[in-house]
Amino acid sequence: MQVAIVTGATGGIGFGCATKLADAGVAVLATGRDEGRLAELSRAIGDPARVATLAVDLVDDDAPRQVVAAALDHWGRVDFLVNAAGVGSPKPLHETDDESLDHFLRLMLRAPFRLVREVLPHLQAGSAIINITSTFAVVGGMRGGAYSAAKGGLTAMTTHIACQYGAQGIRCNAVAPGVIQTPMTEHRLQDERFRRINTEMTPHQRLGSVDDVASTVAFLCSPGGAFINGQTIVVDGGWSSTKYLSEFALTSEWKAAQPDSK
Repeated sequence: MQVAIVTGATGGIGFGCATKLADAGVAVLATGRDEGRLAELSRAIGDPARVATLAVDLVDDDAPRQVVAAALDHWGRVDFLVNAAGVGSPKPLHETDDESLDHFLRLMLRAPFRLVREVLPHLQAGSAIINITSTFAVVGGMRGGAYSAAKGGLTAMTTHIACQYGAQGIRCNAVAPGVIQTPMTEHRLQDERFRRINTEMTPHQRLGSVDDVASTVAFLCSPGGAFINGQTIVVDGGWSSTKYLSEFALTSEWKAAQPDSK
Protein backbone atom coordinates (compact mmCIF):
# COMPACT_ATOMS: atom_id res chain seq x y z
CA MET A 1 0.00 0.00 0.00
CA GLN A 2 1.34 3.40 -0.98
CA VAL A 3 1.56 6.13 1.65
CA ALA A 4 1.04 9.88 1.38
CA ILE A 5 1.77 12.70 3.81
CA VAL A 6 -0.69 15.56 3.40
CA THR A 7 -0.05 18.80 5.27
CA GLY A 8 -2.73 21.38 5.90
CA ALA A 9 -5.28 18.56 5.95
CA THR A 10 -7.60 20.53 8.22
CA GLY A 11 -8.10 23.14 5.48
CA GLY A 12 -10.41 22.78 2.51
CA ILE A 13 -7.87 21.79 -0.17
CA GLY A 14 -5.72 19.66 2.14
CA PHE A 15 -8.80 17.85 3.46
CA GLY A 16 -9.95 17.19 -0.09
CA CYS A 17 -6.53 15.91 -1.16
CA ALA A 18 -6.37 13.53 1.81
CA THR A 19 -9.80 12.03 1.19
CA LYS A 20 -9.26 11.80 -2.57
CA LEU A 21 -5.97 9.93 -2.14
CA ALA A 22 -7.58 7.62 0.42
CA ASP A 23 -10.39 6.91 -2.07
CA ALA A 24 -7.67 5.85 -4.52
CA GLY A 25 -6.36 3.30 -2.00
CA VAL A 26 -3.45 5.34 -0.65
CA ALA A 27 -2.81 5.40 3.10
CA VAL A 28 -2.68 8.97 4.40
CA LEU A 29 -0.87 10.66 7.25
CA ALA A 30 -2.76 13.93 7.64
CA THR A 31 -1.33 16.87 9.55
CA GLY A 32 -2.87 20.08 10.80
CA ARG A 33 -3.38 22.09 13.95
CA ASP A 34 -7.11 21.50 14.50
CA GLU A 35 -7.55 18.17 16.29
CA GLY A 36 -11.31 18.27 15.83
CA ARG A 37 -10.97 18.69 12.09
CA LEU A 38 -8.39 15.87 11.95
CA ALA A 39 -10.87 13.62 13.74
CA GLU A 40 -13.48 14.60 11.17
CA LEU A 41 -11.06 13.63 8.40
CA SER A 42 -10.47 10.23 10.00
CA ARG A 43 -14.22 9.63 10.10
CA ALA A 44 -14.58 10.74 6.48
CA ILE A 45 -11.98 8.21 5.34
CA GLY A 46 -13.51 5.60 7.60
CA ASP A 47 -10.69 3.04 7.54
CA PRO A 48 -8.21 3.12 10.45
CA ALA A 49 -5.76 1.07 8.40
CA ARG A 50 -5.50 3.84 5.81
CA VAL A 51 -5.44 7.01 7.88
CA ALA A 52 -3.39 8.46 10.71
CA THR A 53 -3.35 12.04 11.93
CA LEU A 54 -0.83 14.26 13.64
CA ALA A 55 -1.67 17.60 15.23
CA VAL A 56 1.43 19.71 14.69
CA ASP A 57 2.46 23.25 13.86
CA LEU A 58 4.62 22.90 10.76
CA VAL A 59 6.71 25.96 11.58
CA ASP A 60 8.08 24.29 14.74
CA ASP A 61 11.70 23.23 14.42
CA ASP A 62 10.96 19.57 15.18
CA ALA A 63 7.84 19.33 13.01
CA PRO A 64 9.44 17.71 9.91
CA ARG A 65 10.99 14.95 11.98
CA GLN A 66 7.71 14.32 13.79
CA VAL A 67 5.71 14.16 10.57
CA VAL A 68 8.00 11.79 8.70
CA ALA A 69 8.54 9.60 11.76
CA ALA A 70 4.77 9.26 12.23
CA ALA A 71 4.31 8.01 8.66
CA LEU A 72 7.20 5.58 8.97
CA ASP A 73 5.97 4.31 12.34
CA HIS A 74 2.56 3.55 10.89
CA TRP A 75 3.45 2.11 7.50
CA GLY A 76 7.22 1.96 7.16
CA ARG A 77 7.33 3.96 3.94
CA VAL A 78 6.44 7.26 2.25
CA ASP A 79 5.53 7.50 -1.42
CA PHE A 80 3.93 10.93 -1.74
CA LEU A 81 4.22 14.27 -0.02
CA VAL A 82 1.52 16.89 -0.59
CA ASN A 83 2.46 20.31 0.79
CA ALA A 84 -0.97 21.90 1.12
CA ALA A 85 -0.65 23.94 4.31
CA GLY A 86 -1.23 27.63 3.74
CA VAL A 87 -2.72 30.87 4.96
CA GLY A 88 -4.58 33.62 3.12
CA SER A 89 -5.62 37.26 3.46
CA PRO A 90 -2.30 38.84 2.48
CA LYS A 91 -1.67 42.57 2.12
CA PRO A 92 0.26 44.50 -0.55
CA LEU A 93 4.00 44.73 -0.05
CA HIS A 94 3.89 48.30 1.28
CA GLU A 95 1.37 47.29 3.95
CA THR A 96 3.17 44.10 5.02
CA ASP A 97 5.15 44.25 8.25
CA ASP A 98 8.06 41.95 9.08
CA GLU A 99 5.97 39.78 11.37
CA SER A 100 3.47 39.02 8.60
CA LEU A 101 6.24 38.47 6.07
CA ASP A 102 7.97 35.97 8.34
CA HIS A 103 4.69 34.16 9.04
CA PHE A 104 3.89 33.63 5.35
CA LEU A 105 7.43 32.59 4.44
CA ARG A 106 7.82 30.25 7.42
CA LEU A 107 4.59 28.38 6.76
CA MET A 108 4.48 28.28 2.96
CA LEU A 109 8.17 28.14 2.00
CA ARG A 110 10.45 27.28 4.92
CA ALA A 111 8.18 24.53 6.30
CA PRO A 112 7.75 22.64 3.00
CA PHE A 113 11.46 23.06 2.23
CA ARG A 114 12.38 21.45 5.54
CA LEU A 115 9.76 18.72 5.21
CA VAL A 116 10.98 17.76 1.74
CA ARG A 117 14.54 17.66 3.07
CA GLU A 118 13.43 15.34 5.87
CA VAL A 119 11.46 12.95 3.67
CA LEU A 120 13.88 12.69 0.73
CA PRO A 121 16.03 9.88 2.19
CA HIS A 122 12.90 7.72 2.48
CA LEU A 123 11.51 8.23 -1.03
CA GLN A 124 12.00 5.52 -3.62
CA ALA A 125 11.77 5.59 -7.41
CA GLY A 126 8.16 6.28 -8.35
CA SER A 127 7.60 8.70 -5.50
CA ALA A 128 6.15 12.16 -6.01
CA ILE A 129 6.07 15.52 -4.24
CA ILE A 130 3.18 17.87 -4.94
CA ASN A 131 3.37 21.50 -3.85
CA ILE A 132 0.15 23.50 -3.72
CA THR A 133 1.04 26.94 -5.02
CA SER A 134 -1.32 29.54 -6.52
CA THR A 135 -2.16 31.55 -9.60
CA PHE A 136 -0.55 34.38 -7.60
CA ALA A 137 2.76 32.60 -8.28
CA VAL A 138 1.97 32.46 -12.00
CA VAL A 139 0.65 35.91 -12.90
CA GLY A 140 1.30 37.95 -9.77
CA GLY A 141 -1.84 39.29 -8.19
CA MET A 142 -3.15 42.41 -6.55
CA ARG A 143 -2.50 42.43 -2.81
CA GLY A 144 -0.36 39.29 -3.09
CA GLY A 145 2.55 40.60 -1.07
CA ALA A 146 4.16 37.97 1.13
CA TYR A 147 1.74 35.33 -0.16
CA SER A 148 2.97 35.76 -3.73
CA ALA A 149 6.58 35.75 -2.52
CA ALA A 150 6.11 32.49 -0.61
CA LYS A 151 4.20 30.74 -3.38
CA GLY A 152 6.66 31.95 -6.00
CA GLY A 153 9.50 30.52 -3.95
CA LEU A 154 7.62 27.24 -3.70
CA THR A 155 7.30 27.16 -7.49
CA ALA A 156 11.06 27.61 -7.88
CA MET A 157 11.67 24.93 -5.26
CA THR A 158 9.42 22.59 -7.27
CA THR A 159 11.52 22.88 -10.41
CA HIS A 160 14.74 22.48 -8.43
CA ILE A 161 13.52 19.25 -6.82
CA ALA A 162 12.35 17.93 -10.20
CA CYS A 163 15.79 18.56 -11.69
CA GLN A 164 17.92 17.50 -8.75
CA TYR A 165 16.12 14.27 -7.86
CA GLY A 166 14.32 13.31 -11.06
CA ALA A 167 17.11 10.91 -12.04
CA GLN A 168 16.35 9.01 -8.83
CA GLY A 169 12.77 8.53 -9.96
CA ILE A 170 11.40 11.21 -7.62
CA ARG A 171 9.03 13.59 -9.37
CA CYS A 172 7.95 17.01 -8.16
CA ASN A 173 5.15 19.15 -9.53
CA ALA A 174 3.11 22.13 -8.41
CA VAL A 175 -0.65 22.53 -8.53
CA ALA A 176 -1.67 26.18 -8.71
CA PRO A 177 -5.34 26.75 -7.88
CA GLY A 178 -7.21 29.87 -8.72
CA VAL A 179 -9.87 31.05 -6.30
CA ILE A 180 -11.37 27.86 -4.89
CA GLN A 181 -14.50 27.88 -2.78
CA THR A 182 -13.17 27.06 0.69
CA PRO A 183 -13.61 28.55 4.16
CA MET A 184 -10.41 30.54 3.55
CA THR A 185 -11.88 32.34 0.53
CA GLU A 186 -15.51 32.50 1.63
CA HIS A 187 -15.30 35.99 3.11
CA ARG A 188 -13.44 37.34 0.05
CA LEU A 189 -16.12 36.02 -2.28
CA GLN A 190 -18.66 38.11 -0.40
CA ASP A 191 -16.90 41.18 -1.79
CA GLU A 192 -18.60 42.08 -5.08
CA ARG A 193 -15.46 43.37 -6.80
CA PHE A 194 -13.43 40.30 -5.87
CA ARG A 195 -16.21 37.99 -6.98
CA ARG A 196 -16.55 39.78 -10.33
CA ILE A 197 -12.80 39.69 -10.97
CA ASN A 198 -13.02 35.91 -10.77
CA THR A 199 -16.41 35.11 -12.27
CA GLU A 200 -16.43 37.63 -15.12
CA MET A 201 -12.84 36.88 -16.19
CA THR A 202 -13.05 33.07 -16.12
CA PRO A 203 -14.11 31.27 -19.33
CA HIS A 204 -15.51 28.37 -17.32
CA GLN A 205 -19.00 28.98 -16.04
CA ARG A 206 -18.29 28.35 -12.37
CA LEU A 207 -15.71 28.86 -9.67
CA GLY A 208 -13.26 26.11 -8.83
CA SER A 209 -14.02 23.43 -6.25
CA VAL A 210 -11.83 21.56 -3.81
CA ASP A 211 -12.44 18.41 -5.84
CA ASP A 212 -10.97 20.08 -8.94
CA VAL A 213 -7.68 20.54 -7.09
CA ALA A 214 -7.74 17.22 -5.23
CA SER A 215 -8.40 15.29 -8.43
CA THR A 216 -5.39 16.93 -10.07
CA VAL A 217 -3.19 16.02 -7.11
CA ALA A 218 -4.45 12.43 -7.17
CA PHE A 219 -3.73 12.20 -10.91
CA LEU A 220 -0.14 13.39 -10.38
CA CYS A 221 0.29 10.63 -7.79
CA SER A 222 -1.17 8.01 -10.12
CA PRO A 223 0.48 5.98 -12.92
CA GLY A 224 -1.12 8.42 -15.37
CA GLY A 225 1.11 11.20 -14.03
CA ALA A 226 4.30 9.14 -14.04
CA PHE A 227 6.02 11.16 -16.80
CA ILE A 228 5.03 14.60 -15.53
CA ASN A 229 7.86 16.32 -13.70
CA GLY A 230 8.80 19.91 -12.93
CA GLN A 231 5.46 21.32 -14.05
CA THR A 232 2.97 23.78 -12.61
CA ILE A 233 -0.56 22.68 -13.41
CA VAL A 234 -2.92 25.62 -13.07
CA VAL A 235 -6.45 24.78 -11.94
CA ASP A 236 -8.40 27.97 -12.53
CA GLY A 237 -10.82 27.44 -15.41
CA GLY A 238 -8.66 29.55 -17.73
CA TRP A 239 -8.59 32.67 -15.56
CA SER A 240 -4.82 33.20 -15.68
CA SER A 241 -4.14 32.11 -19.26
CA THR A 242 -6.83 33.96 -21.23
CA LYS A 243 -8.02 37.50 -21.81
CA TYR A 244 -11.63 36.44 -21.32
CA LEU A 245 -14.32 38.90 -20.32
CA SER A 246 -17.93 37.85 -19.89
CA GLU A 247 -20.75 39.47 -21.83
CA PHE A 248 -21.73 41.22 -18.62
CA ALA A 249 -18.24 42.67 -18.25
CA LEU A 250 -18.10 43.74 -21.88
CA THR A 251 -21.45 45.49 -21.83
CA SER A 252 -21.28 47.07 -18.39
CA GLU A 253 -20.66 50.75 -17.94
CA TRP A 254 -16.99 51.40 -17.16
CA LYS A 255 -16.13 53.92 -14.48
CA ALA A 256 -12.81 55.57 -13.76
CA ALA A 257 -11.07 54.20 -10.70
CA GLN A 258 -11.42 56.40 -7.65
CA PRO A 259 -8.23 57.58 -5.90
CA ASP A 260 -7.31 55.57 -2.82
CA SER A 261 -8.82 57.36 0.16
CA LYS A 262 -5.68 56.57 2.13
